[in-house]
Amino acid sequence: MVWELACRQYRNWGFSRANYGFTRFKSDRSIGDPDDALFLTTSDAAYVQRYFRNNFYARTPVFRWAERNSGSCTWSWVKAAYEAGTLTPDEAETVRQNLASGIVAGISVSFPANSTRAKGALGLIADPGLDHAAVEKIYAAHRIELEVLAHMMHLKLIQLPYSARRRALTSRQREALEWVADGKTSQDVALLMGVSAAMVEKHLRLARESLDVDTTAQAVAKAALMNRIYHRSNATSLGLSDSR
Repeated sequence: MVWELACRQYRNWGFSRANYGFTRFKSDRSIGDPDDALFLTTSDAAYVQRYFRNNFYARTPVFRWAERNSGSCTWSWVKAAYEAGTLTPDEAETVRQNLASGIVAGISVSFPANSTRAKGALGLIADPGLDHAAVEKIYAAHRIELEVLAHMMHLKLIQLPYSARRRALTSRQREALEWVADGKTSQDVALLMGVSAAMVEKHLRLARESLDVDTTAQAVAKAALMNRIYHRSNATSLGLSDSR
């Protein structure tokens, strides 16, 4: 697998621990539900639990850098910012926790995306004994190879069949989303579905909850990407309906 091949080379350069993440549901406030993202790691289970507990990953300065940038960098700037006191209190606390866990230095690669909702990044944690100066030397010697390998891996991974956690939508919720996607108002949808406007709003609210999004526009986009709308279910093909 491309992930294993890439990690083998990263291990040779001194990065036995690698974290890769990719989401298609990024918003201005978050990466969306982590269960909908692809996350690969060579770290142990204890690290993964700590990484995701209370959204620890989202509070780290390297995560915020990856959100806002494309390219690669070492984590030397984090050390400098921490010592200068320019990190936020939340970011500084994550640095202290990482240091206590032996996470001292590393490299981040943030991939460009053709969608504002998509984002992918790779984090390489330096092996014990490698400090920022050692990582800078490795980075200077192998930067081009490291970036090319990361981008090839990323392009292969995002082409794999997408298998997010299945979101159950009733046929009426799907129908309401489809009409909204076609530009219909709630009143229009109510007439088309033969129900009240309040019932349409209920269908849309339940669809938003099922898809774990804040707005109906997000629900439409997410349901379309996950192939939850614009397809015939077995019930529809048999002439059955779901009035819930």
